[in-house]
Amino acid sequence: MSRLTDLIAQAKAKDQALGQELEREFKVLSSRRSFGLNFERHLPESVELPGRPVRKGDKVRILPSRGSTAKGDQRLWKVLKLETVNGKKTAQVDLLDAAEPEQQQVAAADLIVVAEFMDYIYPGLVSTGKVERGGDKPFHTVINGENFHAVEALTFTHRGKIDMIYVDPPYNTGAKDWKYNNDYVESEDLYRHSKWLAMIERRLKVARELLNPKDSILVVTIDEKEYLRLGLLLEQTFPEARMQMVSVSINPAAVARAGFFGRSDEYYFFLMFGAAGVKPTPLSEEWITTKGRTHKGDIRWDLLRKSGSSPTRDGHPETFYPFFISSDGKKFHSVGEPIGVGANRKDTMPPKGTIAVWPIRKNGTEGRWRLKPSTAREVLKAGCLRIGELKGQSTPIYYLAEGERQKIEDGTYDVIGKREDGSVITSTLESTERVTVPGTQWRIGSHDATQYGTRLLLKLLPDRRFPFPKSLFAVEDVLRLFLVGKRDALVLDFFAGSGTTAHAVMRINKQDGGRRQSILVTNNEVAADEQAKLRKGNLRPGDAEWEKWGICDYITKPRIEAAITGKTPDGEDIEGDYKFTDEFPMAEGFEENAEFFTLTYETPVAVSHNRAFERIAALLWMRAGSEGRRIQKLPVKGWEVADTYGLLIDLDKAAPFCKAAGAKRTIRIAYIVTDDERRFQSVARRLPEAIEPIRLYESYLTNFRFSMGR
Repeated sequence: MSRLTDLIAQAKAKDQALGQELEREFKVLSSRRSFGLNFERHLPESVELPGRPVRKGDKVRILPSRGSTAKGDQRLWKVLKLETVNGKKTAQVDLLDAAEPEQQQVAAADLIVVAEFMDYIYPGLVSTGKVERGGDKPFHTVINGENFHAVEALTFTHRGKIDMIYVDPPYNTGAKDWKYNNDYVESEDLYRHSKWLAMIERRLKVARELLNPKDSILVVTIDEKEYLRLGLLLEQTFPEARMQMVSVSINPAAVARAGFFGRSDEYYFFLMFGAAGVKPTPLSEEWITTKGRTHKGDIRWDLLRKSGSSPTRDGHPETFYPFFISSDGKKFHSVGEPIGVGANRKDTMPPKGTIAVWPIRKNGTEGRWRLKPSTAREVLKAGCLRIGELKGQSTPIYYLAEGERQKIEDGTYDVIGKREDGSVITSTLESTERVTVPGTQWRIGSHDATQYGTRLLLKLLPDRRFPFPKSLFAVEDVLRLFLVGKRDALVLDFFAGSGTTAHAVMRINKQDGGRRQSILVTNNEVAADEQAKLRKGNLRPGDAEWEKWGICDYITKPRIEAAITGKTPDGEDIEGDYKFTDEFPMAEGFEENAEFFTLTYETPVAVSHNRAFERIAALLWMRAGSEGRRIQKLPVKGWEVADTYGLLIDLDKAAPFCKAAGAKRTIRIAYIVTDDERRFQSVARRLPEAIEPIRLYESYLTNFRFSMGR
């Protein structure tokens, strides 16, 4: 329901006749369709804040009892009073926007604070850990919080400073891939598309304040579900930008769907601001069409065992069957038949002199093959199945997907022999580099999301899964095409997911010695299928045992740490090598720094009275470049100078502060805490011209009073 229709509903509750008249006029106006994208701009969203202490005046929801999987009361209440009754903290709450007054006395533990996006926020950051291997390099930052509010927080630290925003928002498939106002948006929701557009538009309007208007890039990825609406929204929101859309192949083996063409690609919208543009870059021949060929290098053998979505035996009995291979692992004997639902694979007796190979996943559970037995036999006969390293019943089987087999048929690759297991040996296409600008259709092997997204992530985080991560090398290529020569670029991703963007920034830094920074924003949402289990186990959002399964804590932070250290969360060296452009063992890691934060919500009174400084401290450090030491506590001597900024809280100590700041050539910002504008100006005049004076907390509070997304 849009804001206007909600107000009409409130009017009808108070005056039926007036409300109906307003509704009739609204319908007349809304039927007039202007040229362009028209959609319901729904009520501002709300976000629940688990772990945030309940305060008097807060908006809250009442949680269902522990152990319940019920949705719970979605109405909003205001906390009127907090008190302790019989040793338990309770709250008196009043129902908001109610036709009839209603109050309750509720245990404070059964309340969860809600922030509505129409409310002003005063953000802070609490550090939850860091990784330091980069010496004096600036820190990559990962913020766990609602991305709308986190991007608002960045309007204080990075307004007009971001060189590239890269976002991969939820694709609005109708599955449980995103929430709106604490509800999963289902495919049957009549307002599904307008809710998605309203959600995206609000974030884009705030994000535009962060982009450098003279030279910056916005990249938004999407699939066929919303690309038409997204394109119009981007044109309307950024009329000054030059926009282009690129089709990117993410799955060479197209995913077939009944009645539809197989899907193999998605779309990248590029919006270029000011002087920004694609830079001619050394690219392999794979990027360039020559003599009708767009692929160079070796033919690609893929793992036959299914990965990605629905990779297990459950629900797919037709693709759980054995391959029988010789005991020495050198030859195929035959392809078995599916053993059926509930059957035990151990009951299958292989022919004499053979072993049975099953689709066993790395964690020991039963998976499934990509092909049905009849198709597998045809592919085997064509020499397009290959036996991997002998590992008993979990020996890997590789195959050439339909697209790769077609390249043999059309002559792109020649068959020059066969291996002992009957698999074909093909010619290799030479790979050379050329400095060029790519076209708008990218069919690049390294952009395969299964191979270099899902499977690469499993190397860093064994047994941890994230749905549909981007190919690391696809994101890396996007960055390279615009950030060549920008070695100090700032890159923001506020739909960070698994953390691919930061990983890609670190890759290109290693290649050219850059000091680029990434800022990632993600929440700690627990996957839909996990939530029911956790609720049955008497857990709630905010509980440590719940939060550890959230996206940020379970995937994003561990992935960034693993990429830098070269070790899995269990402390083991990461297996395998990075490929393309720069090939080296993943266990080497990166010489980079990263720090992880959780977004907090402060009160303006606490901020202005210096009671929230420790939670504001990280924002001051980020505004000064996220480099070096941070001033985390109020200095006892009245002032302090760190590596890139200084803080003065006692203006009577202005002389030594200005002297120390001027003597340190790396200082960029001087934060001066005072309510007196004249004294602030007096101190500012004594600072070197290269140092930017900022008045606290007036600058901070004013920034968020004029909220960008409202």
